[in-house]
Amino acid sequence: MDPSEIREKIGRFRILTIGRANAGKTTILQRVCNTRDNPEIRNCAGELIDPALLKASRERGLHDIENEMVFQSNPGFVFHDSRGFEAGGESEFDKVKAFIAGRSKEPKLKDQLHAIWYCIPMDEECRSFTAGEIKFFSQCDTGSIPVMVLFTKFDALYDIEFAKLEENGTSLKDAKELAPKHAEESFAKGPQLTFLYHSKEIQRPPKCHVCLPNMDKDDADCGSLIERTAGILDNEVLQQLFVSTQQTNLELCMKYAVER
Repeated sequence: MDPSEIREKIGRFRILTIGRANAGKTTILQRVCNTRDNPEIRNCAGELIDPALLKASRERGLHDIENEMVFQSNPGFVFHDSRGFEAGGESEFDKVKAFIAGRSKEPKLKDQLHAIWYCIPMDEECRSFTAGEIKFFSQCDTGSIPVMVLFTKFDALYDIEFAKLEENGTSLKDAKELAPKHAEESFAKGPQLTFLYHSKEIQRPPKCHVCLPNMDKDDADCGSLIERTAGILDNEVLQQLFVSTQQTNLELCMKYAVER
């Protein structure tokens, strides 16, 4: 089918984001939708929710994963949000499992969940996986829904590598220039990825991961996130829907158009 036909039949590409507080989820979604505005949030009946009511609910520790987040700059994406499991404990984990299972059973493709982005921030002192994250990748059966880990705030590792280079006598200018590459190389061989993909504790590893630095900056590039998400979609119709919906990677649109 033509992308316009796919959008007409399916409507929107649906993504669940999971992550700790301050993992930078909203900022990444804004980058993907090319906006600085906050999303509109609607309940499962499609009714717009007053932001004041949402704030009051968050302050009481309440959170509804069924709520839909949509940015007016790109209404072709619909997002669902889950707090990190350290916030809600067993209850939050059970809600996510039930949500994923429920969406998987939806008869219409437009109501199903199409991808999961699990955000893990790299700016915290403890950069290892939390018990909740280990539990998700060990016990949560996502079925055919592809899961990708987003290592957010990755530029925090640049500072660490900058300090190491400076200690070894590298000039300030060179250290600043070399730090990003050193951080990427060190992380690629580091304990986080070894644990995520090869540990016996992780029974259900993600399809892939992506490192996202400087997402808070105006010139932030989320091209790698878009490209890798497209790459893990096994359903060709969903892949076409995703590629045609995203607006930040024109080269990817051209690539898939040529392949078709």
